[in-house]
Amino acid sequence: MRLSPVITTITALLLAATLLLVGWLFLRPSGPLLPEATFSHETLTPNADGLDDIARIRYTLARPATVSIYFEDADGTRFMYREGNPRESGDYELLFSGIVQGFVLPDESVEGDVIARVLPDGDYTWFVDAESAEEDQVLSGQFTVADADTLLPDLKGFSVSPEIFSPNRDGIDDRTWINVHLDKEAQLSVNLIEYDTGVTRPIGEREGNIPPGMPGLHTFEYEGDVDLGVSPPSDGTHDIVALAEDALGQKVEYRGELNIENGGVPRADIVNATVEFSEQTVIQGDILYFELVVENYGAAPIRTTGPEPGFVYVDDETANTHGHYDESGAWRVGIDCDTCIRDYPWRWSVGEESELTKIGEYYYLMPGQRATVTGGIQLTQIPSRNPLNFWAGLIHEDVEVAQINNRVDPSFTRIVPADEENSLDGEN
Repeated sequence: MRLSPVITTITALLLAATLLLVGWLFLRPSGPLLPEATFSHETLTPNADGLDDIARIRYTLARPATVSIYFEDADGTRFMYREGNPRESGDYELLFSGIVQGFVLPDESVEGDVIARVLPDGDYTWFVDAESAEEDQVLSGQFTVADADTLLPDLKGFSVSPEIFSPNRDGIDDRTWINVHLDKEAQLSVNLIEYDTGVTRPIGEREGNIPPGMPGLHTFEYEGDVDLGVSPPSDGTHDIVALAEDALGQKVEYRGELNIENGGVPRADIVNATVEFSEQTVIQGDILYFELVVENYGAAPIRTTGPEPGFVYVDDETANTHGHYDESGAWRVGIDCDTCIRDYPWRWSVGEESELTKIGEYYYLMPGQRATVTGGIQLTQIPSRNPLNFWAGLIHEDVEVAQINNRVDPSFTRIVPADEENSLDGEN
């Protein structure tokens, strides 16, 4: 009788599986799963003096297994070194410096989270535990820890101030400071972990009286990388992580939070680099008007301050004359001229309050928004250079006047003395 193709296929597969099983049984190494495990030192002195600081742990696997290595003190307290690591068959060697997974002793008060620390002085049993689906084997031995440097590089007084900040160079909460006291000489780092991407951003330490890594108070300053022209982390709550690691490898970590609002690199310009001046010839005592449009094309709101558009100055006045002093981080439109005694003496906000957005106590031109700015200067004096140029600028006060926003659209203007007005009319 002829067998069907299906039965033939199934029979072949069963035969192949049987042959593989038989081959595995014959080829499978015999003997124990964990034939050997050794610990090189009877006494370990982990104190970074270069003597007996490191022991070698060697073991051999006859077959693939999951390996854990741990230690127990005289009271049976377990300290984990390696946990559940899958390994192929073969010989393995590890260097052990006395550092195990973090723990806190019953009588200790530690402000940070202990990530890794050295075993305290005492007698211990070491264990190498190999486990597979079919078997589990443990080998062990004894050793002693002496003269261990158990002082932790603890982190105390950790603070983030302000916890809410807006890295957008507007002069308001543009920076945050992280303070932490280090108990012991150690490598100290502070990083921001972005909540949405997991990206780590290092935060630099401010230069102070305490050298980096030495015991004492350390201050880290963060401006969101905006000063470098790099976009800051997204708005939201991010982790701030301080980590100290001493020469032995003991690690203590402290975590806090930082909330970012209205962050971004500020970008704005005078649209089309165009300024409309009212006249090219102005009678002494009359007003030279201007009009231009400002656009916020960046991702961050830009803060501004008065006077509002439409305000008219006398030529010997400045914004300070009317109580509108320079404000670090504020944006204002300015008008300058060839003979002005200071840069952009006449300044206006980049929009009227009615069209701006109030955030806290301040007014902002929001991303994507445009605003028309107008104003005037009453020209009462005849300058030494006549005619002369007037031009506009978009000023980020105490930060910069970007090239694209400096000396925008100069206009050659002549100021005619008042006693020449009639002769000028006659010429017309």
